[in-house]
Amino acid sequence: MFDIKRSTMDLGGKTLTLETGRVARQADGAVIATLGETVVLCAVTAARSVKEGQDFFPLTVHYQEKYSAAGRIPGGFFKRERGATEKETLVSRLIDRPIRPLFPEGFYNEINVIAQVLSYDGENEPDIVAMIAASAALTISGVPFMGPIGAARVGYQNGEYILNPTLEQVKEGDLDLVVAATGDAVMMVESEAKELSEEVMLGAVVFAHDASKKIVDCIIDLAEQAAKDPWELAPVADQSAAKKKLKTLIGKDLTAAYKLTDKQARQNAINDARTKARDAFADLKESDPAQYLGTLKLVKKLEAEIVRTAILKDGRRIDGRDTKTVRPIEAMVHFLPRAHGSALFTRGETQAICTTTLGTKDAEQMIDGLNGLHYERFMLHYNFPPYSVGEVGRFGAPGRREVGHGKLAWRALNPVLPSKDEFPYTIRVLSDITESNGSSSMATVCGGSLSMMDAGVPLKRPVSGIAMGLILEGKDYAVISDILGDEDHLGDMDFKVAGTSAGITSLQMDIKIAGITEEIMKVALAQANEGRAHILGEMAKALGETRTELSAHAPRIETFTIDKSKIREVIGTGGKVIREIVATTGAKVDIDDEGVIKVSSSDPAQIEAAVNWIKGLVEEAEVGKIYNGKVVNLVDFGAFVNFMGGKDGLVHVSEIRNERVEKVADVLSEGQEVKVKVLEVDPRGKVRLSMRVVDQETGAELEDTRPAREPREGGDRGPRGPRRDGGDRGPRGEGGDRGPRRDGGDRGPRRDRGDRPRREESKEDGGNAGLPSFITDN
Repeated sequence: MFDIKRSTMDLGGKTLTLETGRVARQADGAVIATLGETVVLCAVTAARSVKEGQDFFPLTVHYQEKYSAAGRIPGGFFKRERGATEKETLVSRLIDRPIRPLFPEGFYNEINVIAQVLSYDGENEPDIVAMIAASAALTISGVPFMGPIGAARVGYQNGEYILNPTLEQVKEGDLDLVVAATGDAVMMVESEAKELSEEVMLGAVVFAHDASKKIVDCIIDLAEQAAKDPWELAPVADQSAAKKKLKTLIGKDLTAAYKLTDKQARQNAINDARTKARDAFADLKESDPAQYLGTLKLVKKLEAEIVRTAILKDGRRIDGRDTKTVRPIEAMVHFLPRAHGSALFTRGETQAICTTTLGTKDAEQMIDGLNGLHYERFMLHYNFPPYSVGEVGRFGAPGRREVGHGKLAWRALNPVLPSKDEFPYTIRVLSDITESNGSSSMATVCGGSLSMMDAGVPLKRPVSGIAMGLILEGKDYAVISDILGDEDHLGDMDFKVAGTSAGITSLQMDIKIAGITEEIMKVALAQANEGRAHILGEMAKALGETRTELSAHAPRIETFTIDKSKIREVIGTGGKVIREIVATTGAKVDIDDEGVIKVSSSDPAQIEAAVNWIKGLVEEAEVGKIYNGKVVNLVDFGAFVNFMGGKDGLVHVSEIRNERVEKVADVLSEGQEVKVKVLEVDPRGKVRLSMRVVDQETGAELEDTRPAREPREGGDRGPRGPRRDGGDRGPRGEGGDRGPRRDGGDRGPRRDRGDRPRREESKEDGGNAGLPSFITDN
């Protein structure tokens, strides 16, 4: 039933297997890629015709993680996979970015690439496996894909590169870099680094490219076994005549427009030229709509020729700069009075308002994924409203572009954040782009760094970012710094580098051609280093170092540790105690399993009250130490005083004052604040306190002036002496000799019990002599 084809190779010490012919056989191309026990299915389908009037390439990539892959059931009410998570969106972009440039110009058939994670082993990340599976599925599908591409993740630890590192190795190492490349050149780079040098970063890219070449060979081996016949494409129409006519018609207008340095003026002039072209070819709109759309697209090519030629031949850019100059920068901090930290960063016609908000642990973002629940303490959100480019458009939830740009800025700033122990706050950076003309994500990096410094976040070093561009014609090329929006659209590369004075923290590259060489990347990195250093200098004019004080509106957090055996005393039965602390003081209290307690509030007095309460619960009373306390109960013999949070002690009536106190209520009242000294803690934990040896105003210890208690007169009691009546007891009832008395006299013989007189008889004969009258009287 199945015609199964396979290709295998070693990837970082584990076997990578590509298989087709068993699953999703009705798709144009379907491949199951397996690495370790991580399995990803990727299916490709393509429309056989182009929709009428369509003049763009509708490629859509969807990456989905099935919770069943990790043996989990999705959370939430619906208990099923729903909208794309942030990670799924980012991986979809990782797949899309390197494959999109590898389709031929003018190919407008709709293509769907769907990658689904079916099994996940917790070690091999499925994003790389999905990229490889997508490349293989496209290669065997028959669609005009000029691939394949390979993909590899590289780590860096102890001076060595690691191919296909595990999650633990990435976490402990200094680099997490993903590269996609053809057999000849690199197509895409995405990375986060801990301030590494340009040489180390370039070496990592080259290392990943070498691994990608082997993956490309593995995919080609599968294609030789299972590839479908390639599609036959319609011959490209000769448009040289239409292009010549356009150049004559609007060539000078476009050349003049691209000499205007103001963006709005330039856009207006370009739009006028485009309108002129549409009017000149209006007759084609009805007779041949396809040719009409194709002719109008030539305007874009004409614009590209004008801009690219000026840069390559004359070294002059659209706004008059040379290839290395960065646009004028204006940065200011504390832009917003109530924000915990804020910055306005403007570079040319690109501007971002960045704010930093500090929160407590309960503000961390909960993320549910294949690895289970985890919490993220640093968030960065990027917004790109339509007014930032002077347009009318959709305003609402962030799209894929906003998610991707925000994550790039997050990667650039995350390596310089303080540890959770050093700075126990949750941090959210918000970037609102208010103007955009190129590299708004790098403006977010610069503004985000300044806003966190303004908020008092102790960054290791400030971070700046710059976007580089490339113009490549044959063997001639020019690398340009701080690109404009038009240079991005008309150029061949968008190469973004962010980092500190010590090294690179993030690197992202997107190529619009068939790839670039190591030499070009080396030049771009060196030129970016100069630009980043310049931008850091401009940022330092606004704020050179992190503020030492937090904003008055930011919460304060005090952290301390208690013995783990005392945790239950702080929490109480069913959380009763900790809830009472929070309700009474107004501070937030978090406690973990190791006994680390974090108390937070924007009011220092609330923090102090909660900390003292907790310490009182867990602290042992120290004999001789003076404490502040509150009278909680009055009794006849003294008062009970709460002096250590939940701990009470007794002030005996004799320890209230030096002079005699007849009635405790005359001196003390419930709720009264007092100062007490611990006199004794008995083996059962009961505490004896004193007020009289403490100055109730200052809390200072007083000298005990009460004289010591004198001993009893006569000392020991000594011998009892003779009986009170002085008489002899006489003989016992049995008549036996009872021995001598203690005073030396003779007791006489005992009497028989039968001879003992009855009680009635004894009354008559005076046997009651010596008894009290209230007993003997009838």
